[in-house]
Amino acid sequence: MENLLKNISNPSDVRKLHLSQLPILAKELREFIIDIIATKEGHLGASLGVIELTIALHYLFDTPSDLLVWDVGHQAYGHKILTGRKDIFYTNRQLGGIAGFPSRKESEFDAFGVGHSSTSISAVLGMAIASAIKGNLEKQHIAVIGDASIASGMAFEALNHAGVSDANILIILNDNAIGIDPSVGALKEYLTKVKTDKKLAAQNNIIKALNFDYSGPIDGHDISKLVQELTRLKAIKGPKFLHIITTKGKGLQKAEEDQVTYHAPGKFDKLSGERLPKEKSVFTKYQDVFGKTLVELATKDEKIVAITPAMLTGSSLNLMLEKFPKRTFDVGIAEQHAVTLAAGMATQGLIPFCAIYSTFLQRAYDQVIHDVALQNLPVIFCLDRAGLVGEDGATHHGVFDIAYLRCIPNLIIAAPSNEIELRNLLFTAQQGLKNPIAIRYPRGFGAMIEWQKPFEEIEIGKGICLKKGTKIAVLSIGTMSSIVEQSFEFTIKKDETSHYDMRFVKPLDENLLHEIFTNHEKIITIEDGVISGGFGSAILEFASENKYKNDIKILGIPDEFIEHGSVHQLQHALGLDPKTISNYYNI
Repeated sequence: MENLLKNISNPSDVRKLHLSQLPILAKELREFIIDIIATKEGHLGASLGVIELTIALHYLFDTPSDLLVWDVGHQAYGHKILTGRKDIFYTNRQLGGIAGFPSRKESEFDAFGVGHSSTSISAVLGMAIASAIKGNLEKQHIAVIGDASIASGMAFEALNHAGVSDANILIILNDNAIGIDPSVGALKEYLTKVKTDKKLAAQNNIIKALNFDYSGPIDGHDISKLVQELTRLKAIKGPKFLHIITTKGKGLQKAEEDQVTYHAPGKFDKLSGERLPKEKSVFTKYQDVFGKTLVELATKDEKIVAITPAMLTGSSLNLMLEKFPKRTFDVGIAEQHAVTLAAGMATQGLIPFCAIYSTFLQRAYDQVIHDVALQNLPVIFCLDRAGLVGEDGATHHGVFDIAYLRCIPNLIIAAPSNEIELRNLLFTAQQGLKNPIAIRYPRGFGAMIEWQKPFEEIEIGKGICLKKGTKIAVLSIGTMSSIVEQSFEFTIKKDETSHYDMRFVKPLDENLLHEIFTNHEKIITIEDGVISGGFGSAILEFASENKYKNDIKILGIPDEFIEHGSVHQLQHALGLDPKTISNYYNI
């Protein structure tokens, strides 16, 4: 059988092929991705769905001179393989390997770094305006965006601007009716109707109303039709929009049938598609502790509501949706709206739990300040994926939240050290707090089997002593507590070292801190957030204000973006592993 992919190292090799050979290349490219992701893991379904589009774009456009931006980037594996990274694709998302998302420092073919959604249209519009200013009117600027991402506010802002420009841009809507979870909202319903009602597509067209040259919808797996339509659009100046219909997971039956699971399925059999059994843990994921506890609380209080921006499954709010569908709201990829929606609910006496990944709350920073904290509304932010998240890398690590939230007045910041503390903080938060609160917890499993204990209220701003020593005080926040406990196994100064679980970054337990600073010579703070402006900074500020002269050492994430790798690998590289931490007790 012909092996075309073997002889392709960059898009210029693709352009040497005859149109009739492209479906063969598509089949080989799918098999290549499936073969590697089956054992190395990664994002599968999204890339399988755009194989034909990926080939057609590199076949027709002069990349990297023509600029191609993939929204989010889950779907860019085929792009990476065709643009010089085929032989190292097996290192995808591994420490020292290529990134799971397009990255400008990785390849000139990655025109824009991505990882969060809905940025592509703004980026290519900026590129197109720059080309026009420089007098290059022939350069092409292409954005590929999904139906979930285009519903985000930022994408609409960019479409609104692009429609009144003469920018030479092509927006390709990859419509497969799913992001990670199924797409939601009125736009999703409109796109569903457009697929079956050609009259609607021709007459009452939202995109045409925004002054785009709209074409479609067309079959995104018909490579001949794609090439034909892209060739036509390439010759048209100004803002253009191509609507294509694809199937996420195309080419692997299991991935087509279960698109949510096969977004990132873990290891699987490359022939049957069956997922390989993972070693079962006796422990519970933090997201499930949150999801199960919230259902328990909501059963007792009908004022509790849950909101998430397109992360139902990822935050385990699918459990709440199953039990209380009318009190659970997936608002799509719209973090700003999610936060202010929660604020509106809070004004009317509801108890909103806004479940959002730490890295995505960054996208709603103004809303947290202006709509929640300024009005002192008791919204409960549940920040999943706080700290290092592993293989998704720099775009997804939840390491900034302590620092960017700590400066906001009225806002309580809490970090449970284990599942029971998370459970009790969730209970405490819905007991009638007068302030907004952010509760941050990590990705992955806890370490307790029996965590479903009777609820106990936690006093806001109160830390606890876990171990009493004589000279050194280790102050931890969140689940770094367990790493500190492990670190004591590596030191001969165990009896000299105290350990405090501070639990709250804001307000700090000042009474406990006075006791700590008075009775210890050295203070070590440990956090899984950035050092600059984080928990350790808060302790330094306390020491300065109270004129303490203790030796203080701050451990955490340094002032740099942390790349991808397993959490344990990254902790070791950053000196946040138990053995390295223990060295500071001996200095």
